[in-house]
Order: sequence, then structure tokens, then C-alpha cells
Amino acid sequence: MPEISENDQTEAIAKSAARGSDAWQQTLEDMNGLATRREELGWETVCIAAGDTGTETPDAGNTDRYGLVHVIPGNDADAFRDAFGRGEFPRYDVYRGTTESWAFLVTELLDPGTETAIYIAGSFMAIEARELAVEARAREQMYTHVQKLDGTHLGSFEHDGYEKFFPEADRIVETLGDE
Repeated sequence: MPEISENDQTEAIAKSAARGSDAWQQTLEDMNGLATRREELGWETVCIAAGDTGTETPDAGNTDRYGLVHVIPGNDADAFRDAFGRGEFPRYDVYRGTTESWAFLVTELLDPGTETAIYIAGSFMAIEARELAVEARAREQMYTHVQKLDGTHLGSFEHDGYEKFFPEADRIVETLGDE
């Protein structure tokens, strides 16, 4: 087996970081493009780039809560609260891309009754989402939670499926069954 030099490792890490940065920038551009198209149709939109997105499963200590948890900047909290308070958001879509180890997504939350759309961009390490993908598949639903850094819960959304968030869930379950 050939040895990998420290320079090769450093170069590989730098390339991976650049791909991640490019993917995040593309995610933000996608979010803004989606919002612009909705605005052209007369919808009110709110765009938020999560400062952190994590996965939460029931075994994390809060057995009633699981899903993706977006931690949003405090200066976006009021805009989110205002939009969230106006609607029920029964429709959603997820626009997702991946790199070697990260998932990047824009969650589009739609309330046709008020013509309000909330867009949240986030990213998470794909390996950290395996347990959540299995849980969401077993329950055949998914949740999106939004909170501030201090833990203040701002709102949650229930989704009638998991596939848009985790299209690879079936493969993950099969792989875990082999372990």
C-alpha cells in the first residue's frame, strides 16, 4: 500500500473544504433563486441560512422530538416568527445536494392560504444523519425544528414523508442490517 504524504493529505483536505464552500454557496444561491420565483408569483418569502443544522433522534434525550434542527441567527428570529405565525405550512419541498461527506439542503415551507414561503438553508455531515434517516423511515414522517442558539424553540414543521430529506434511507437501512 503506498504511503500518503502529509502534503497529499493537506491538499486533499483543502480540496474537500473548497468543494464544501462551493456547495454551500450554491445552496444559498438556490435558496435565493427559489424565493425570487415565489415572489414573482406574489408570495411573501423569508430566507434564512442556518448557522448550524443538526440531526436529533429520540435517543438524544427528548423522546418526543426528532428531525433536523436548524439553529438560526438571532437577527433572523423575528422574521421567522412572523412568517411562521401567519400560516400552517402544509406543503414542503426539499432541494438537496451532497459532497463526499456533507448534505446541503434548502427546505421550502409553503402556506398557500397566506401565500407565505419560508426557505431554510442548512448542511449536515451525512454520517451523522444515518440514525435519523432510519428513524424517519420507520415512522414514515419527518420534522424540521427551528431554534435560536440559546435553545429557544421558534417553530416546528411536520412532514408526511422522509424521502425528500433522505432519498438514501432504504440503502442505509439495508447497510445497517448487514452490520
